[in-house]
Amino acid sequence: MDDSNLAGQRRMRRQLTFWRVAFVVLIIAGAGLAWIAGRSGQAAGPAAPHIARIAITGLIQDDRELLDRIDRIGRTDAAKGLIVTISSPGGTAFGGEAIYKAIRKVAAKKPVVSDIRTLAASAGYMIALAGDHIVAGDTSITGSVGVIFQYPQVQPLLEKLGVSLEEIKSTPLKAEPTPFHPPSAEARAVIQAMIDDSYAWFVDLVAERRKMPRQEALKVGDGRIMTGRQALTAKLIDELGGDEAVKAYFKSRNVDPTLTIVDWEAPSKGFLGLGATATARAALEALLPGLSGLESVAREKLFLDGLVSVWQFDPR
Repeated sequence: MDDSNLAGQRRMRRQLTFWRVAFVVLIIAGAGLAWIAGRSGQAAGPAAPHIARIAITGLIQDDRELLDRIDRIGRTDAAKGLIVTISSPGGTAFGGEAIYKAIRKVAAKKPVVSDIRTLAASAGYMIALAGDHIVAGDTSITGSVGVIFQYPQVQPLLEKLGVSLEEIKSTPLKAEPTPFHPPSAEARAVIQAMIDDSYAWFVDLVAERRKMPRQEALKVGDGRIMTGRQALTAKLIDELGGDEAVKAYFKSRNVDPTLTIVDWEAPSKGFLGLGATATARAALEALLPGLSGLESVAREKLFLDGLVSVWQFDPR
C-alpha cells in the first residue's frame, strides 16, 4: 500500500472519530437542554397573564406530580383561571378524591371550568365536579357514579391443575377476599360495607356540588353512563359546548376570555428519565427519531389496586 492510500485511510478514520464524538456530545447537550428547559419552564409557570389548562387523561391514580402542578397553578397570580379537560374512564377512588380536593383549593382563588371531552366517567366525573362550571359535548360520555372492588378467582383453575393452597391466619377476615377461595358471608359483608361507605361519599358529593336533593343524586348515581345531552337533563353538567362555552363562562366571571390558554404539562419522564417541556422534547426527538417508539414499548401495564371508580366494558 503506497503512502498516499495510507494517509487517506488515516484521514478518514480521524474524520469518522470526530463525527462519532460530535454526535455523542450533541446527544448529551440536547438532553441537558431538555432537562434545563423542563426544570425552568415548569417550576414557576408562565409569567404573563393567562388561563391555565391541565389534562386529565387515561386511568386516574394517586399522582403526586399532578397534585403539585395544580397547587402551583393556584399559587400563581399570572394564572387567572383554570380549565380542567377530562378524557378518562376513571380510576382509583382515592386518586379521584385527591385531585378533586386539589382543584377545589384552586377554585377558592380563581374560576375553574371542567371541560368533559370524549369520556369523563366514574372518578373522571368525580374530578369534573370540582369545577365551578361543567361543559360537555353532546355525545360525550359521563356519569357512572359508583365504586367497585374486583379480584380474580383462580380456585377452579388450581383444582384442575391439582394445586391447593393452605393457610393459617390470625383471624377469619385477615387477607380477605382472596383469589384462592370464595369469600365467606362475613368477608363479603365487610367489603360491601366499605364499598357502600365510599359510594355514599360520592353520592353526597354529587348532591352537594350539583345542588340537588340526595334522593335525586341517588337516582342519577345508580352507575349508569349517559351522553352529554342526557347529563344536561339529569343536571350532572351545566352546559353543552366546547371552547366557546368555556370562554363565555370565564367572561361571566370577569376573566378576559382572550387571554392565552397555556397547557401546564407534566415534565416528560422519557429519555434517560429527564424532565422536558414539549418544545425541548420535540427537539430531543428530532435527534432521536425512535424515542417515542422506545417509550411505548417500555411502558408497563397499569394495574389498579383497591377501591376503584372506573367505567369499562364488561369482557364477559
